[in-house]
Amino acid sequence: MKVYRDHYFKKAKQENYPARSIYKLKEIEKRFRIFRPGMHVLDLGAAPGSWSLGAAEMVGPQGRVLGADIQTTPTSFPQNVTFMQEDVFNRSQAFEDALAALSPIHVVMSDMAPSTTGHRFTDQARSANLCREALAVATQCLIHGGSFIVKIFMGPDFHEFAAEMRQYFASVKTFKPKSSRSESIEIFYVGIGFKGCDGGADNRVDDAELRS
Repeated sequence: MKVYRDHYFKKAKQENYPARSIYKLKEIEKRFRIFRPGMHVLDLGAAPGSWSLGAAEMVGPQGRVLGADIQTTPTSFPQNVTFMQEDVFNRSQAFEDALAALSPIHVVMSDMAPSTTGHRFTDQARSANLCREALAVATQCLIHGGSFIVKIFMGPDFHEFAAEMRQYFASVKTFKPKSSRSESIEIFYVGIGFKGCDGGADNRVDDAELRS
């Protein structure tokens, strides 16, 4: 496999992040200002850990991050990050307990990508399926007013998935970070203002507690 040792790859190594993907999250935050000190964040597909580390910096020592991935990682995390090797779509009781302890969850983020086959439409379909699974997790655990960040491969399901997200979020934005490789078909959707599973107000605590 070819290793792309570009500017962001080298910068990540210099700044002690395990992957260049950290700069995608930093660009998303610069554009949308999602994170605030004290927030609780769920990171799906967290390995090797760059997004969890970035989120931990953004929410500060009073915030908390729970990262999960089917793969393990050698990355060392600060005290406000918990990493679990877990299939979040077939969750163990231990992970359910960790989710409950993290509640309320203000941000769910997913940088998950399928194992690519080289067949574009197959890879796009698998990416869309992962996004729908991540959205299902987000709608189950997000606080009212919370946010959802998800990576998707552009393809036939691209606009359809955005429409699905709009059922649950007051605003859905599309974003292509400069740190994404030019040849990449990935793009990010950012859902802001979770409305609840019925598309309206629910009985969750509102995210306004962290806006002051």
